[in-house]
Amino acid sequence: MKVLITGAAGFIGSNLALRLLERGDTVIGIDNHNNYYDLAIKEARLARHANHPNYTHLRIDLADRKAIEEAFATHKPQRVVNLAAQAGVRYSIENPLAYIDSNIVGFAHILEGCRHNGVEHLVYASSSSVYGANTTMPFSVHHNVDHPLSLYAASKKSNELMAHTYSHLYNLPTTGLRFFTVYGPWGRPDMALFKFTKAILAGEKIPVFNYGKHRRDFTYIDDIVEGVIRVLDKPAQPNLAWSGLAPDAATSKAPWRVYNIGNNSPVELMDYIAALEKALGQKAEMEMLPLQPGDVPDTYADVTDLAEQFDYKPATAVEKGVTNFVAWYREYFR
Repeated sequence: MKVLITGAAGFIGSNLALRLLERGDTVIGIDNHNNYYDLAIKEARLARHANHPNYTHLRIDLADRKAIEEAFATHKPQRVVNLAAQAGVRYSIENPLAYIDSNIVGFAHILEGCRHNGVEHLVYASSSSVYGANTTMPFSVHHNVDHPLSLYAASKKSNELMAHTYSHLYNLPTTGLRFFTVYGPWGRPDMALFKFTKAILAGEKIPVFNYGKHRRDFTYIDDIVEGVIRVLDKPAQPNLAWSGLAPDAATSKAPWRVYNIGNNSPVELMDYIAALEKALGQKAEMEMLPLQPGDVPDTYADVTDLAEQFDYKPATAVEKGVTNFVAWYREYFR
């Protein structure tokens, strides 16, 4: 297939590009290489596949309507995976407009590109953050998600709604994937695992929010990529039994679906830190702090639909995933 990936120099996008190229697909990557975090790691990720004969890289911004139109018209992708977004819950509190430009305006440009160029399936990154104020565990795609706690979460919920209208109006198959705390080698420097590792090795204190009482459904990068590929290969179908009298939040009469991709096994933050200490062979000094604005105390993914419909469920244990990350970190930073 010919697949367009946005965010192709990002953590998930780069790993996905590698996997698709390995199996023989043609990949067009889009990334704006913004400076939200260290540009060097984006370039290093990209270098792993930039010279592959079936890979083309475009340094453009999703908010650049003309450039996105040209990319679709020139390359005519069969399928699209939209992973580009302004990430980060905390950053969205200080810089809300960055999320409007990238996550809402940019996503509209992707939808238009798909609509006008006969794309067979759009898969896009949503987030566990859409569950917001929900406290029913585990989080199910069949639950209502109308109470986001950050603009980042609201932008991801908006993507799901925007995709639904395009599925309904233009019969464009779209699938939203709610990722749960993705981690692993080549990860994002703004994420806790990266920050904690750097601080522990430097002998500095690590900030532990909510006094360590967080629980997170940490999901290893390889498990995320495998899930994305399985979903990408099976375009969304209408739910013919869907009823407006008892609307199901995860399906539609249109070819529109949403799924959780999480480990289905929440881990206490203190246990996550313990796994990191073990992998590093070094104890962490901790500064215990209250819950940050916009954060939720717990995440826990119900992946029943993913398991039933794609015969797949993430399964990498945190101990293994953290050990793999530390090995990569030591090698990358020497």
